[in-house]
Amino acid sequence: MRLLNLISIVAVAGVMAGCSTTSGSVKQPSGPEAIASEKALVMPPPGGPSIVSVVETKRGNGVEQTLSLFTSSSVPGQNFMKVQFLGASGSNPDTGSAGYRMFSETGMSREAFASVPGVAMARNTTFLQNSYGPFSYASGRSRGGDTCIYGWQQIRSSRAAHTQTRNFGMIQVKLRLCDARASERQLLAVMYGYTITGTLNGEIWNPYGDVRGADPTLGQTGTPIYPDEGGYRQMSMPLGYEPAPQAVNRATVRRAVVTRPQPAVAPQPVVQQAPPVGPRVPLPDAPQQSSQMVAPGSPAQPAAPAQQSARAGGVAVPSPDCIGDAAMTAACRR
Repeated sequence: MRLLNLISIVAVAGVMAGCSTTSGSVKQPSGPEAIASEKALVMPPPGGPSIVSVVETKRGNGVEQTLSLFTSSSVPGQNFMKVQFLGASGSNPDTGSAGYRMFSETGMSREAFASVPGVAMARNTTFLQNSYGPFSYASGRSRGGDTCIYGWQQIRSSRAAHTQTRNFGMIQVKLRLCDARASERQLLAVMYGYTITGTLNGEIWNPYGDVRGADPTLGQTGTPIYPDEGGYRQMSMPLGYEPAPQAVNRATVRRAVVTRPQPAVAPQPVVQQAPPVGPRVPLPDAPQQSSQMVAPGSPAQPAAPAQQSARAGGVAVPSPDCIGDAAMTAACRR
């Protein structure tokens, strides 16, 4: 009897425990969510394009973000920048893990055509490299004249840097840009100027590999270092020794300019005036200055006062009517 009671008590306790575990709180599965632009794991270069919105998806082995960028183009679609961090475990196991796949030429060409519909994209075959390593891109021009590029870059340490405890992470970046006024080189500048602000925790997921050491030629003989990139032949400084020009005192120059003699002015030719015709007649208001002359163009003075003034001084002055003819002159003397 006691055994039956004990069995019944254990059965009831098991049922109660089962009910308590099955009845839990409501859980919302994690999915893509909009976050603030300041939390973006990659940032465009200064000057744009600006970030419109950021959508983040957490995976079991990393994080994915899609940055919608400002678009000024008639080509259908939105400019974007996608970044994917792969390697960190435990971020969000409920959503599964993203595929740890490398970029392939076929897959990237397919994505480039799909992201820019209606534009014939051609892959660039020139080897290019920014601060994070090599990258590639495809470009094209729409019928309306808009320029488009689709760039991609995979940041991953080399196989030689892989060890048992480090350098297994990977970062993948993709860029889609179309603009009605920018050129291909201007759009390509975004691939050179963007900045990765996120990181993977732990040395085991380091995607950059070992830190590169200093140049082994530093401090060694036979390896000169110049201030210019062109080397010795491209340096702006002259070859050999050349004395510097003598310093000039500004005060001395200013004083010399002020005291500099003025250039001599050529003398003007003196115009010889014709001598006056007739005897010298003193002016009425200055009878004592008998040496003054009356110019031909000056107004004539009355004759009578002139004769009176002359008589008062004891000098006989002939009348103007007596000047010019010898006969008249002789008659006037009489």
